[in-house]
Amino acid sequence: MACFTVPLAEAVVVSTVKTVVKKAGCSQKTLEFIDEKVGWLEKMLYGGSALLAIEHLYHGEISIYPPFLTALNTPEEIPVMLHEMATSGVGMALLTTAVWGVIVGVTGVLGGRKTEVKEGGL
Repeated sequence: MACFTVPLAEAVVVSTVKTVVKKAGCSQKTLEFIDEKVGWLEKMLYGGSALLAIEHLYHGEISIYPPFLTALNTPEEIPVMLHEMATSGVGMALLTTAVWGVIVGVTGVLGGRKTEVKEGGL
């Protein structure tokens, strides 16, 4: 019903923090990390939320007119919606962030190996 709103909210928070940190005047290396690696997280969260929103729209769980979420039409469905957000939505947001962390870690390790190989003359 509304599970896509949790990763979407995380994406908005990540975008806001990214903007604030960039304006804080960080080192060039930090700015490069933020632009590249944190940008990946933004894209993963916004893209996943968009795809889920399209899927929910297709199945009639959201609409293009207020109140947008069909679960808000009847008070009995609101607790079900909140439970889905708390379980599925939070789970998806955490899993996406964890996968992003693994990707950043792997690229960091592989990036270090490329530097070593170049310096070794191979």
